[in-house]
Amino acid sequence: MLSAWIVKVVSVGKYMTQWNIPNIVDELQQARNEWRTQRKSLKDFGGRELPSKDEIKKIMNDLCGILFPMRLGPPDLRQQSENFYIAHALEKTLHSLLEQVKLNLTYDYKYKKHNENADVIEVLAQSIVSEFAQKLPDLRRILDTDVIAAYDGDPAARSVDEVLLCYPGILAIIYHRIAHEFYKKDLSLLARLIAEIAHSKTGIDIHPGAQVDQGFFIDHGTGVVIGETCIIGKNVRIYQAVTLGAKRFEIDDSGRLQKEYARHPIVEDNVVIYAGATILGRITIGQGAVIGGNVWITQSVAANSAVSQSSATKSEV
Repeated sequence: MLSAWIVKVVSVGKYMTQWNIPNIVDELQQARNEWRTQRKSLKDFGGRELPSKDEIKKIMNDLCGILFPMRLGPPDLRQQSENFYIAHALEKTLHSLLEQVKLNLTYDYKYKKHNENADVIEVLAQSIVSEFAQKLPDLRRILDTDVIAAYDGDPAARSVDEVLLCYPGILAIIYHRIAHEFYKKDLSLLARLIAEIAHSKTGIDIHPGAQVDQGFFIDHGTGVVIGETCIIGKNVRIYQAVTLGAKRFEIDDSGRLQKEYARHPIVEDNVVIYAGATILGRITIGQGAVIGGNVWITQSVAANSAVSQSSATKSEV
């Protein structure tokens, strides 16, 4: 055992010399110090007081099981023990979520140069997590409308269970509806982490600020981008590679990008947007409109109208 340890130390020492590791460590420290000097608001952070992406992945997996226990919960679960499982999973998951919310709040307090107060953060985090927990039944009900919309909107779907288990658009909207709840509480870092986990799993990029009403269906989904200030009405259906983005970015007098203004489309009820369509700016796609594939739209579209590359009539789209 001792000889093996000596060999390991000698080996590490050899590579430290060969690769000049001490010098690299010193230069990396210098680079970090330069960054922290430039970003004075983050200079005195100390520890790694940030939400953990790995922990949030676990929390989201558990929340999916809590919302849909017989489909996304543990494989050995039976209906007779659903409530027991949900109660146990909620206790564990909400405790883990509380810790991540506190980390986000602590980060925000320091970043915004407020005086950190652990008691205030604890009370606020408890309130946020408690309120989120109370909303879980409503989240389940609105997600049911999304599942039904996917089943009704895709002739290839054989059952709602297939939709829930297999469709990336459903996974993306589950994550989005949860992320949006935290976005509304100004926990933007936590919300963005949830959104990016969904993005990496599905190829669907929905900013947690986007407002999405019930019955939302993303078919196929890869390459879909939905911006922060989008407003999407009821029973909207979109296909792969659709972008609901900003036309341009406003800047302030100092030349910096402005951050908080409405810059993404409003999509009203019962709109269908086919694959590859790009819709940019704070424009309105009117109720019941049909947007054909691969079009580029920067002006509002009237209700019940149709847009295609060839300017076809509604019946030809």
